[in-house]
Amino acid sequence: MKLVSYKTEDREHLGIFNDGHIYNLNSCDKLIPDNMKDFLEGGVELMERAKAINSDIKSGKLQAKEEIFYEILAPVPHPTSCRDGYAFRQHVASARRNRKVEMIAEFDQYPIFYFTNHNAIQGTGEIECMPDHFEKLDFELEVAVVIGKKGRNIKASEADEYIAGYMIMNDMSARTLQMEEMLLNLGPAKGKDFSTVIGPWLVTPDELEQHKVPAKAGHVGNSYNLKMACRVNGVLVSEGNASDMDWTFAEIIERCAYGVDIFPGDVIGSGTVGTGCFLELNGTGLLNDPNYKTQWLQPDDVVEMEITGLGALSNVIKRVETDFSLFALKKG
Repeated sequence: MKLVSYKTEDREHLGIFNDGHIYNLNSCDKLIPDNMKDFLEGGVELMERAKAINSDIKSGKLQAKEEIFYEILAPVPHPTSCRDGYAFRQHVASARRNRKVEMIAEFDQYPIFYFTNHNAIQGTGEIECMPDHFEKLDFELEVAVVIGKKGRNIKASEADEYIAGYMIMNDMSARTLQMEEMLLNLGPAKGKDFSTVIGPWLVTPDELEQHKVPAKAGHVGNSYNLKMACRVNGVLVSEGNASDMDWTFAEIIERCAYGVDIFPGDVIGSGTVGTGCFLELNGTGLLNDPNYKTQWLQPDDVVEMEITGLGALSNVIKRVETDFSLFALKKG
């Protein structure tokens, strides 16, 4: 089942995306709330009711009215929190090699994550960026999950049961801001907090069963063979696979929930797939060829991400015309 949040006449709704059409869930079953937040908080009962409606629409048993005029939103427009992991060893190793430092042994000991700005979540469409963001503006190709029920101190062996669904994530990054602030060993913050893109819809785990593969040796949890790609202005710049995650979402959730509650509506990203950002691609290119032409996102660029089973997510980069600059405020 593909769940979608959308807007009509400035009001948010919850629907099912089926065969290119959107059907409002609340109009099919009044017990289902008309927004993603309340729906996820309703837990398994509401999820099963929605799946039954989806099945009836697919079979033709239910002749639901499709939406015609709407604006697609992020599947979870108002997450309760947003964390991003660091699950792909290839990306970490390449980025460190490009900086001429050894691979860090701690990567293989435990999964890590950071909190990003859950109020800067957005879906398909335009991404407004300030002038300072364009100092090495980057995409990051990722998978994300949404938590479907409250939990605490969850073991990895049980953690997949807490996942309501999967979606594409683009963890936008302003690299100059990011590197500047992390010199002080704190962050990332301003380099990341302006936009995190998720979408186009939330895909429930049952739809990915056909793509399931074993987790890597020594790891616990579901893993999926999902091809990942990113194009900028129609040119393929990144390819990877979700099965290359070294740390599973189950293991990341285990760490997230240690001593704290996780809640329905929490978003957790995988971290960047190998080759999944310009920072890594540029570093590798320059390492192999000193004359390599680096690339960063520019105003009016079109960023398109596609992952098997999860759909395609498209955004246009827009520049805010202003003289306001954090770099100009630096002292000394």
